[in-house]
Amino acid sequence: MNKLYYKEYYKLEREHWWFKARLNILDSLMQTDISKNGISKILNAGAATGATSVMLKKYGQVVSLEYDKDCSEFLSEVLGEDILNDSLTDLPMDDKSLDLVCAFDVIEHIKDHQQAVKEGYRVLKDNGYIFLTVPAFQILWSKHDEINHHYRRYRLKELRKILLDNGFEIEYSSYFNFLLFLPISFIRLLSKLLLPKESGESTGSDFEKFNSSNFLNRILYKVFMSERALLKRKIKLPFGVSAIIIGKKVV
Repeated sequence: MNKLYYKEYYKLEREHWWFKARLNILDSLMQTDISKNGISKILNAGAATGATSVMLKKYGQVVSLEYDKDCSEFLSEVLGEDILNDSLTDLPMDDKSLDLVCAFDVIEHIKDHQQAVKEGYRVLKDNGYIFLTVPAFQILWSKHDEINHHYRRYRLKELRKILLDNGFEIEYSSYFNFLLFLPISFIRLLSKLLLPKESGESTGSDFEKFNSSNFLNRILYKVFMSERALLKRKIKLPFGVSAIIIGKKVV
């Protein structure tokens, strides 16, 4: 994450329709799928500017980890607590020391994503959970992925296989941001065709391109949020801009 981008992130995580809706969906799945099983120690890997860490604190003791040094220092300042500046591929934690490992839109940034998931398995207690979200479908690759230093986007089948290969059983998986898939796909394709070069002052991120009025922000939030009830009932959406998966460490 470049400096311009992560400094935008703090406001975006708390005001932009995509972040707000995603956070509420994650919170809903925490309530229905994970917290009922009794968790106390949580790792939030790739904490960015801390909105997800604040949400997770309702469910247990949270350790926030951020690989980007500048971002981790910024997060430490705004949250007023220590942040681990480490990698998900080499966690500074003992075996079987955590109940839950979260990585929301993180493993696409990691070249060796298999190692990242393997490390998650190592530090989890028996019957512990891993909770991931990732960007979906390589056909949607755009400048947004490049500016965020993504290595890939995922199909759900590929994501499931990564967890299964590393010892997890799948509790739930689905695409999400389903209702906005077609308009977002169209805008990304149009942007690639008509705007091949970004200006020097532009980050090139979707959150800049899809920056919206307060009215449109509310509309898009409601559209995205309408999926929460479906996901909460374990309905699997057939496609979407993102994918979500919850795995359980098999004893």
